Amino acid sequence: MNTTSKQLLSYVSGLNSSIAANIVARRNEKGPFKSRSELLEVPRLGPKAYEQAAGFLRVRGGEHPLDASAVHPESYPVVEKMAGDLGVTVADLLRDANLRKKIKLENYVTDTVGLPTLNDIVAELAKPGRDPRQKFEAFSFAEGVNKPEDLRPGMKLPGIVTNVTAFGAFVDVGVHQDGLVHVSQLADNFVKDPGEVVKVSQRVTVTVTEVDLARKRIALSMRSRPEIGGRLPAGGTTPGSNRGPGGPSGASPRGGASMNRGASSSSSGQSLGGDWFSAALNKKK
Repeated sequence: MNTTSKQLLSYVSGLNSSIAANIVARRNEKGPFKSRSELLEVPRLGPKAYEQAAGFLRVRGGEHPLDASAVHPESYPVVEKMAGDLGVTVADLLRDANLRKKIKLENYVTDTVGLPTLNDIVAELAKPGRDPRQKFEAFSFAEGVNKPEDLRPGMKLPGIVTNVTAFGAFVDVGVHQDGLVHVSQLADNFVKDPGEVVKVSQRVTVTVTEVDLARKRIALSMRSRPEIGGRLPAGGTTPGSNRGPGGPSGASPRGGASMNRGASSSSSGQSLGGDWFSAALNKKK
C-alpha cells in the first residue's frame, strides 16, 4: 500500500481511479501508512470501500502484525483471541508453527465465521503475505533457432499458439514468423474443430515439416509421426491419415486436396503449395 502506484491501486476491489489518487496523495502528504485503519482517513474512502479493499492492501512493518497479511481486519479479533487463549501474542503465532498446531479451530466457529474461513486464516498465519498465484513457469524457444533460415524439416520445437482458425492453428516457434499446423496435423486422430484441441497462448511441441523461404511459409505438425516434406516417415502410413468421408481416397473436407498420405507432395494436404495454406493465411488477415 505504501509503494503501489495509483494505476495499480485503482484495480483493487472497492477502489477506483479517484480514490486511488487520494491514497497516493495522502501518502505523499503524511508519509507511509502505519496501519490499514489509516485508510479511513483517505477522502471518499468510506467504510464500505474499506471493507472491500482492506484485505488486498498490505502494510509492511505496520503497527499490527496482521496488516502485512491477507487476514481481513474484521478477522483480527478472532486471531487475537486465539493468541490470548494460548497466552501468547499475535506475532508469536506468526513465528511459531508449534503454537499454531495447538489452536482448536472448532472453538472459534461462530454464526459469521465458519471452519473454512478459520482454516484460511491459520494458513495465512503460516505464510503471511504470500503470493496466492500459481508459480509462473518460464517459457523459452529453442536455442539457435531465431529466423526462418534456421529451420529444418524434422526439427521438433517448443511453440506458443497465437491464433486458431477453421484450417488449423498458427504457432510461434521463435523465428518472428508464425508457422501453420493444418487441422489434419493437429493430432493423430480425426479433428473436426481445431478449437477443441488447441487454445490461444497454449504451449505446444511441433515438428517442422516443410519450409518455403521464398513464400515465407512454415508448415508444422503436432502428430506423433508426421510427414516430412510431403513424405511419410519410415514405417508406413501416418495414424489417422485418411480424413475424408469416402475412405482412403476420400476428398478432404477442407481445401479439396486428397488427404491420402501416399499422395505426392503437390496434392498432399501438408504441401505448402496446397490451397489450404493460402486460404488459412488469408483467413488470419
